Amino acid sequence: MFMRPAHKTIATALALAAAIALGGAAESSPHAPTPAPVQTPAPTETRGVWVLRTSLTSPASIARMVQQVRAAGLNTILVQVRGRGEAFYRSDLEPRATELASQPAAFDPLETTLTVAHKAGLRVHAWVNVGLVSSAVTLPRSPQHVARRHPEWLMIPRALAAPLRNTNPSSPGYVQALARWSRENNTRVEGLFVSPIVPDAQEHSIAVVRELARRYALDGVHLDYIRFPNEEFDYSRAALAEFRRSRLGAVAPAERQRIDREMASRPSAWADAAPESWAAFRRARLTSLLTRIGAAARAERPGIVISAAAVPDAGDARARKFQDWEAWSKAGLIDILCPMAYTPQTPEFASRIEDAVETAGTTAVWAGIGAYRLSTAQTAAHVRAARRAGATGVLLFSYDSLADPKTKSRSLMALRPVLTEAR
Repeated sequence: MFMRPAHKTIATALALAAAIALGGAAESSPHAPTPAPVQTPAPTETRGVWVLRTSLTSPASIARMVQQVRAAGLNTILVQVRGRGEAFYRSDLEPRATELASQPAAFDPLETTLTVAHKAGLRVHAWVNVGLVSSAVTLPRSPQHVARRHPEWLMIPRALAAPLRNTNPSSPGYVQALARWSRENNTRVEGLFVSPIVPDAQEHSIAVVRELARRYALDGVHLDYIRFPNEEFDYSRAALAEFRRSRLGAVAPAERQRIDREMASRPSAWADAAPESWAAFRRARLTSLLTRIGAAARAERPGIVISAAAVPDAGDARARKFQDWEAWSKAGLIDILCPMAYTPQTPEFASRIEDAVETAGTTAVWAGIGAYRLSTAQTAAHVRAARRAGATGVLLFSYDSLADPKTKSRSLMALRPVLTEAR
């Protein structure tokens, strides 16, 4: 059974204290929290699946998903309720998902999922894309979307820092330029990201998770895209200004004036002058965001499980994505680490999970398996390899690919024997 170790209880309290010091104390709520229903104990082994938002668009599709997941021997679902800055739940902060336009306003995909899945004995985690808020191909239409209300919160790559330095973020050309660059570099960035550096952007991300934990009887919150796209982000005006402010006390007046003069032609001057501090600053701001999100969720719903999808190699995650999950694990900031080890090669997969288990220490590891690109036999081999490596659970990506009747080489039901076999 999954249980939070004693050191994590202490770490959680410390994280909450830090959040309060940073101004992240839980808001008083005009709505009473939804009481958690009586549920079955957490499973000895978590056998879970990521469920994309496209499977949450009707009561029938949700019922079908739950039935298939349960029949396959899985016990946990991670449902994507915030994929691109839109809500598949009742929200006062985010616009209702575009995909729900044909459904009655009363239809709440998350509440429906919780009702049906809990009756079936499944545990439900709200899967939240934290940083990624929009496709670069199809920009959001709703004026309430965060990318339209606050384009100044969007992460900017280094390559656009100078070209956009005199462009008003509220002008259409600003977001269009960012979207165009992102499309041209789609192997390096998945879309438009909200910055973890800008204080108001942090507050919004925290509020999104707080609202979910307050309103729904969730078993957990799963944080995805809690990272930078790569080391070339975030060179937005707001982020660079935050870094400058953080450095003023460490730089002599003459040097400060010199760097400020250089900023007129090179907006990245302060970052360039102290590259190691710039990298550490980005890691620290992301860790601060994670800490405060976890504190907010736990304050609203004590006992909620906080998990994070992670780049499997800890060094690569820390250096290129500023996702210091090794530190997060050791400090107890997350309850579950979910390394996305999507290689098709079982020996390589096993090595990545073994390394993650060792690096995560006492933090539980649910091994992320890229089943969408594997045959049934390969997925089964990965499941067994994860168990041998010491993972306390496996997560399949994704339900949608495994349940697609057009796919002949993989099937959710075909995995039942390996998922339910005795360990």
